[in-house]
Amino acid sequence: MTRVLLVDDHPLFLDGVRVALSTEPDLDVVGEAHSCEEARDLVARVEADVVLMDLNLPDGSGIDATRDLLAVRPELRILVITMSADDDAVVAAMRAGARGYVVKGAGRAELVSAVTTVAAGGAVFSPAVAARLGDYFSGLAAQPGRELFPQLSNREREILDLIARGYDNRRIARALVLSDKTVRNHVSAVLTKLDARDRSEALLRARRAGLGGE
Repeated sequence: MTRVLLVDDHPLFLDGVRVALSTEPDLDVVGEAHSCEEARDLVARVEADVVLMDLNLPDGSGIDATRDLLAVRPELRILVITMSADDDAVVAAMRAGARGYVVKGAGRAELVSAVTTVAAGGAVFSPAVAARLGDYFSGLAAQPGRELFPQLSNREREILDLIARGYDNRRIARALVLSDKTVRNHVSAVLTKLDARDRSEALLRARRAGLGGE
């Protein structure tokens, strides 16, 4: 039996997913959370195998929630629920440890297939997302034994990579499902930790290190 935890703040969507999964004898919905905080609390109390994670939650990003849940329960399989498979946030979630995604509006068969695939240890990626992830991890592997910018947190390094691609703050906010204020704070922290005079200097240093190559 695969135990599934649902994380989404839209009641009608949750009802539909619950009904779709309840028709499968090998799937059991063991809990529902409507925010990042509720998800963290529920994972600590409820045994689950797969988490269906929305990217847009009222108190934060599903990307950060994915990272937090896997830090506590590395064995969890997280499947992202998204409005668009082309969203940069999907790739960001995969980098955070999610095993795949399912588009909102997918049929019951597709949803069930995605859940059972990740529960079995597989991944659910489109060719485009898989290619982008391959490029990303190949870039990291090109520098063996050395972490890029170790003074930065994972989130700050992710933002620096987007700066290196030429993203402005608003586009970074959309890509990572963060508020504009949160992005501004992270960018300020990146510049301080890199001792960079301005954004342009940070961009150049990041590109020389191999970031922003997409």
